[in-house]
Amino acid sequence: MKKTFQYMGLVGIAIFLQSCFAAKEYTREQTVVNEANYHTDLIPTDSLSMASLSWKEIFKDSYLNQHIDKALTNNLDIRMAMKNMDAAQAYVKQGKAAYFPTINGNASYTHSTQSLNTQFGQFGGGERQYINQYELSGSLSWEADIWGKLRSNDRAFTASYMQSVSAHQAVKSNLVAQVASTYYQLLALDEQKRIAEETIANREESVETIKLLKDAGNVTEVAVKQTEAQLLNNKALLLDIENNIKLLENSLSILMGENPRNIERSTLKEQVISAELKTGVPVQLLTNRPDIMAAEYALINAFELTNVARSNFYPSLRLSANGGIQSIDFEDLFSANSLFASIVGSLTQPILNGRQIRTQYEVRQTQQEHALLNYKKAILNASKEVSDALYTYQTNEEKVVLKQEEFEAYNQAIQYSEELQIYGMANYLEVLTARQNALNAQLAMINTEFGKLNALVQLYRALGGGWR
Repeated sequence: MKKTFQYMGLVGIAIFLQSCFAAKEYTREQTVVNEANYHTDLIPTDSLSMASLSWKEIFKDSYLNQHIDKALTNNLDIRMAMKNMDAAQAYVKQGKAAYFPTINGNASYTHSTQSLNTQFGQFGGGERQYINQYELSGSLSWEADIWGKLRSNDRAFTASYMQSVSAHQAVKSNLVAQVASTYYQLLALDEQKRIAEETIANREESVETIKLLKDAGNVTEVAVKQTEAQLLNNKALLLDIENNIKLLENSLSILMGENPRNIERSTLKEQVISAELKTGVPVQLLTNRPDIMAAEYALINAFELTNVARSNFYPSLRLSANGGIQSIDFEDLFSANSLFASIVGSLTQPILNGRQIRTQYEVRQTQQEHALLNYKKAILNASKEVSDALYTYQTNEEKVVLKQEEFEAYNQAIQYSEELQIYGMANYLEVLTARQNALNAQLAMINTEFGKLNALVQLYRALGGGWR
């Protein structure tokens, strides 16, 4: 009975030590996401999120979908991210293999002779002896995972691999948003170019008309020069727009992994995004945003490496074995008498090692704290981007209406000023001013329409869409 209690006591102590020293399990902090993270009352949230939709369901433009598909296939950043995944996967395989023993094979031949001036050299009667030795052997080494060191290393490698997967997904999400944003900006510039060309055609007619009015004595040379100056200004504006179009085409070509070329596209007026704006709940950012997932996997990696550093304080149990055949005569190498073998079990406890283990543990703890702060920062940044995109979308939606009304008002101002000029109740400068204001309002309206589309793209990316 006494021995039974002793055994039970030893088992209890072993279980207690195992619970104290074994690797800890990672658990996500419950306070990393605040339910008020989005800081918006513009769009109600629910359990659904537009981020769960594929980009093919969000964007309906066939040209845009072709460009996104090509970018996801050819983009160099995507391909580099995939190579990083391959490297991380190799480390995962290494982590799995750590549970198995290491085995080495050895084949050697040694030719030696002793110095005649040593006590061993005198045993041969003063004659030099030559010794040949042949050996074929193998060695095995295995470490018991008592404190979870190997298990933690395995988890760390797996987390690193998942981090590379999430990084690849983040590149995809950003790439989809970049292509869509650049494409919409290109369509906006096309619309501005169309308006600029129409304006130039109208101004050229105005120059001819004003010259006739000058010949009739209704206006002075000043009006003619002002009209010509406005025409030249509009032509310069058209050159800037055309240059920006070429630059954007080059940028979009590079995103698709191609040399700069002309980009096939539709028009700004054809753009329809039918997906309902749904942000979901803030906690969905943790599973939708690949950059947040990558930050958490980095935290898990740091957490597991801290487990590894902690386990270095405790004894390590190793088993090693060595065996083979060895002979000084090659003819006898494969005989039974040439066999040799050994097996060693060792329990090693670090005592004094220049504080290396403690320093490594403290460094790992600091790196874990850094990874946690980076994780929280990624969440805060994501919530800011969602809030920014929501407010920007709402602002541009309201602004489009105002800009349309502004343009219509300036259009009426042009008509009134031209009628008043005929009756001598307005000078030509007022007509020119009204025309220029109308053009600026029309261009600004197009920029606002682009801003609305771009805000929706950024909201989709901020919620974690685009990589599915």
